[in-house]
Amino acid sequence: MTARADRPSRSHAAYQSLRDDIFAFRLLPGDRFTENDVAERLGISRTPVREALLRLQGDGLVRGYYRNGWEVVPLDLARFEALYELRTMLETHAVMRLCGGGASDDAAVAKLVAELGAIWRVPVAERLDDGQRVAELDEAFHLSIVHAAGNPEAAAVHQQVTDRIRIIRRLDFAFGTRIALTYDEHGAILAALDARDGARAVALLSAHIEDGRAEVSRLTTERLEQARTSLVRPEGANAPARRRRFG
Repeated sequence: MTARADRPSRSHAAYQSLRDDIFAFRLLPGDRFTENDVAERLGISRTPVREALLRLQGDGLVRGYYRNGWEVVPLDLARFEALYELRTMLETHAVMRLCGGGASDDAAVAKLVAELGAIWRVPVAERLDDGQRVAELDEAFHLSIVHAAGNPEAAAVHQQVTDRIRIIRRLDFAFGTRIALTYDEHGAILAALDARDGARAVALLSAHIEDGRAEVSRLTTERLEQARTSLVRPEGANAPARRRRFG
C-alpha cells in the first residue's frame, strides 16, 4: 500500500484515538496541544493528524488556533442544559405530530415503528452491549422520530443539537444498566407511537430525555473531578500540577 493510499486509514485511526481520549476525559476540556504532540504519540506524520483534527473540529470537539495549536472545547454545562431543553421541545412536538397532529399517513408511521422496533423491541438476549454502538443507534432512534414528523427545518435544528451534545451524551452508555434502560424506554415509546397515544408518548419521551440529561450531567461532573485529581506534579511538591497528556 502506498503512503498516499494508507493516509485515510491513518487519519481515521488518529480521529478515533483522539475522540476516545476526549470522551474518556484523558484529554480534558480546555487542554491545549499541537499537531506534533499527537503525531509523535501515534507515530505518524502531521498530515493525517491535521485531517483528523479538522474532522473533530467539525464535530465540535476541538478548535484550532492559527499557529497556536489546538484546544479541546471547554464544557459549558449551562449550555448543555439549554440544548437538552431544546431537544425535548423538538422531540415531543415530533411525537405529537406522529400521533395525529399533522404528520404523514399511518403507513409511514407504522413503517417507522417497525424499523425502529426491529432494533429496540427485541428479546433481552439479542440486545447489544457495546456502549459506543448503542450510542450511535440511540442517536439514530431520536433523529428518525423527528425526521419522520415531516418538518425538515425542525429536523435540521435537531441534528445540530444532537451534534453539540454528543460529547457528553455518550457518557449515558458507559454502563450496562443505562443500556438496558434505553432498550426498555425506547420500546415503551414505540408502543405509544404504535397506539397513536400522543400524551403517553410525550410523557415517556420527556422522562427518557430528562433521565439521560441528569445522568450525563452527574457523570460529566464526576469524570471531570476524577481526571483533575489525577494531575501529576513533575518537579517537586511545590511545582504546579500538570496533567500527563495522551495517557
